Order: sequence, then structure tokens, then C-alpha cells
Amino acid sequence: MSNYQNAPIPASAKLPRTWNFADTTLIGVVAYGAFVLAGSLVLLVLAMTQYSLQSPDASFVLGSPAAVAVLWVATRKLDRDFSEYLALNWPRPRQLLLAFAVTAVLLIAEAHFQAFVDADTSWIAPSLKVYGRAGLLIFLIAGCLAAPIMEEFIFRGFLFRGWSQSFAGPTGAIVLTSVIWALIHTQYDWSGQFCIFVSGLVLGYLRWRSNSTWLTVIVHSTINIVVLFSIGPYV
Repeated sequence: MSNYQNAPIPASAKLPRTWNFADTTLIGVVAYGAFVLAGSLVLLVLAMTQYSLQSPDASFVLGSPAAVAVLWVATRKLDRDFSEYLALNWPRPRQLLLAFAVTAVLLIAEAHFQAFVDADTSWIAPSLKVYGRAGLLIFLIAGCLAAPIMEEFIFRGFLFRGWSQSFAGPTGAIVLTSVIWALIHTQYDWSGQFCIFVSGLVLGYLRWRSNSTWLTVIVHSTINIVVLFSIGPYV
């Protein structure tokens, strides 16, 4: 009998490590907390300068890297590649086309739903005050780039990775990330949060089937672009 049959498995052949459910949850909370803290510090600095009213959304733009940094450190603690762990794979053209088609149907369905339930749109008024062209540019960068990247990296990237490989499985991870993602959008009424929950289910499914968080970033950004360019004019 060959001695090779009882040889130890080399370390390189072992399965890559993944944060468990509890640790994934804790790190996700820390990452979002880092975003809130960094954004608050930015607002504090801006409040002491003449730019405090001209770029209120700068806190979102400058706070997002703090959240991503937490995820990067947590990933490197496992000796995993950041891009691989968060599934930062570029989607194929067919996946993009299918995702855009699904997104179009989703936006139309949500618009009809909110019209049917006579959704509260009071959240729109504060968003229209961007304090000039510079403020509008920062507002659009925050809503169309910073928010999709930061939120997708946390929810469909990091949280989905850990939760989907735990007892929750992919389905549980999709539902959980969608629920929490909807709940953090406190500026909306119940109908708005329900639409965000449904959007989260779609984004989670796309992430699962495509193994691409960049795909969900693109779809999320597209949704925000449509919404933000539909509610103007800005002042």
C-alpha cells in the first residue's frame, strides 16, 4: 500500500476560511458603524467651515471608504483575497442585459405599487435642497456611486458571503440582507421600505446566480440614477 494515502493534506489544499454567522454579523455592524462615525466626523469638520451647507452629502462620500476599510481588514485576517471574498467579479454581457431587463420591470412594478397605495413622498423635499451645482454634484456622487458601492460591498458582498455559507444558506442570506437593508432606510414610509426589501431580494438573487457583487453595484447604481433624476428639480 502506498504511503501517500495517509500523507497529511497540504495547507494549500484546505478549504478557504470564511467568517461564521455571528462574526460576519458583528463585522458588518462595525463596518456600518465606521461609515456612520466617519461621516459624522466629516459633518463636524464641515460645520466649522463655510462649506457646511454647500456639500452635506460629502459625509456619505467620505464615510464610505471607512466601511470598506473594515471589510478589507476582516478579509485579510482570513488570508483571503478581498476581491475573491466579496465576489468582485466583472459580470458577463448577458448577465448585464438580463439584470437591466429585470431592473426595468422592477422599477415599473414599484412605481405602480406606490401609486396604488398613495405612498408618502415627504422624503423628497429635503433631497431637493443641494445648495448649488457643487452640492448637486456631490449629492449625485453620493447617491449613484458611494452608496451603491458601500452598501453592496457590505450587504451583497461581505454579509452574503458569510451568511450564505452558514446555517442560513443562500436563501436565508438573501432574505436577511434584504430585511436589514430595507430597515436602515428610515427616511421612507412602509411602502418605500417594502420596495427596497423587494429590490434587495432581486439584488441578492443576482449576486447568488452571477457570483458578481459588481453586478449588484451596477444595478443598485442604475436604480438610484433613475430615482434621483426623476425627483428634481434641485435647488
